[in-house]
Amino acid sequence: MNIVLITGLSGSGKSVALNLLEDTSYYCVDNLPANLLPNLVSTLVVQGHTKIAVSIDARSSADFTKLPAQIDAFRSQGFDVHTIFLTADDNTLIQRFSETRRRHPLSREHTENQDTTLADSITLERERLLPLLSVSSVIDTSTLKARQLQTWIKDLLALRNDRMTVLFESFGFKHGIPMDADFVFDVRCLPNPFYDIKLRPQTGLDEPVQIFLQAQPDTQLMIDDIEQFITRWLPRFEQDNRSYLTIAIGCTGGQHRSVYIAQALAKRFATDGTHAAQQVLVRHRTLS
Repeated sequence: MNIVLITGLSGSGKSVALNLLEDTSYYCVDNLPANLLPNLVSTLVVQGHTKIAVSIDARSSADFTKLPAQIDAFRSQGFDVHTIFLTADDNTLIQRFSETRRRHPLSREHTENQDTTLADSITLERERLLPLLSVSSVIDTSTLKARQLQTWIKDLLALRNDRMTVLFESFGFKHGIPMDADFVFDVRCLPNPFYDIKLRPQTGLDEPVQIFLQAQPDTQLMIDDIEQFITRWLPRFEQDNRSYLTIAIGCTGGQHRSVYIAQALAKRFATDGTHAAQQVLVRHRTLS
């Protein structure tokens, strides 16, 4: 049985995620109260379903503290469980609600006859969902298009869930730091290929840019130091029952240095036998 739990902030893309899973043969349930999840799973197992996707929102707040234990119980029964937490920054969420002209689900949480502000509703929702962050793969959709989000979810669900997933994510500081990052490393101190007219239109995925960066002594030192830091602390995160760890690598525009270093680190962790306990993904937020 494959169970995918989609949760996160309203307006962050939960419907996009659920529609994708429905299109890939998952039995999907939207806005299920969290306390009904065990009964739903039991019923669908009896009916012969093998792929279930459930969207759970903040309106079932009283049960969120119980969800991590429910997830552990499912896994002890041999179920493959993935929890995906979608988020976005406040400005993006406010803009999305303004464009759709929809009311936030928690807008009348405190008063019967008067809506709370949209900003207050978003803050309340973040507080309620906090218990799920530590057991989820977090995706910041602030700058993502729907197709990009679908691709990232497909990548996540292709992984086995019995090993920790380490994600290396490049980004550009001028576009903002990703909200889903556990660690952020700044590589703007390295020589910038942007100032070479021939290299400027290329990216860290292109060989000329790679050759340029490989020729810089500090590039190798930076990669070595980041690898050493991550290697040292990964076991502690695994002991804390973390399933996912996101390491963000940032340069100015997110096109050259961060892309190259994220690729280099992902390659080391994916092929080095000392890191075999982890699964590795790489994303390039600005290139996407």
